Amino acid sequence: QVQLVESGGGLVQPGGSLRLSCAASGSIFSIDTMGWYRQAPGKERELVATITTGGSTTYADSVKGRFTISRDNGKNTVYLQMNSLNPEDTTVYYCNAYVCSTRWYCEHYWGQGTQVTVSS
Repeated sequence: QVQLVESGGGLVQPGGSLRLSCAASGSIFSIDTMGWYRQAPGKERELVATITTGGSTTYADSVKGRFTISRDNGKNTVYLQMNSLNPEDTTVYYCNAYVCSTRWYCEHYWGQGTQVTVSS
């Protein structure tokens, strides 16, 4: 079994910054792509950013230039640095990782979600 544990969410004023972290643990042979998604009430979960093992990144247009995704492969951890936050960024953020427990078996895992609230 694999667990993803997120941290770093909270309340921040508009224009402020937060850094989310997500650590994977458990039966891990290797981890491929890791990423962050967010989901507002009544809406579909949307991609925020992803990063491959080699460091290639993708971002949603709405966060380009403001958010930066990074990872520490040695710690099985992915980060999301969020700058210039605005109220539209308020929602629950979820970590995702494509984890191989053996050389032949891989699947996607999700964290429990962390709330980010941008408000004055």
